[in-house]
Amino acid sequence: MLYRLAGDDVIDLYARLRNVAATHLADVQAAVAAYLGEHTEEITRDELLQRAAAGQVTVLDVRPVEEFDAGHIPGAVCIPIDELPDRLNELPTDTEIVAYCRGAYCVFAPEAVRLLTSHGMNAKRLADGMLEWQVAGLPVESGGE
Repeated sequence: MLYRLAGDDVIDLYARLRNVAATHLADVQAAVAAYLGEHTEEITRDELLQRAAAGQVTVLDVRPVEEFDAGHIPGAVCIPIDELPDRLNELPTDTEIVAYCRGAYCVFAPEAVRLLTSHGMNAKRLADGMLEWQVAGLPVESGGE
């Protein structure tokens, strides 16, 4: 079963609540580092928009297919994280790959970047994810690839 938030105001409320908690709880950054694992290179939404517009990156959505179909960054390629090890050959080796997932605290994108870089690919993660993309009011596509 797939659930959807009631509206953009709920998405915004959740993002703001998370940011307030991160600002006021001293151990959040240490917990995030422990949860997400070793640091992976990242880029901002603005950098991604510029590089994607110039055709300089492959945008990789590593969320489950159902989430991708519900809404994704325009032009993104969907390869769920659990399928990625077996589908590496579907990704270009001559361009930078930017992986993203649900949000800033989702483990899928950092895991994808570690896997891709261990196979010699140039990969970074989006500093946040689909939640923050939507809160920023950026374009979203829905439906299959």
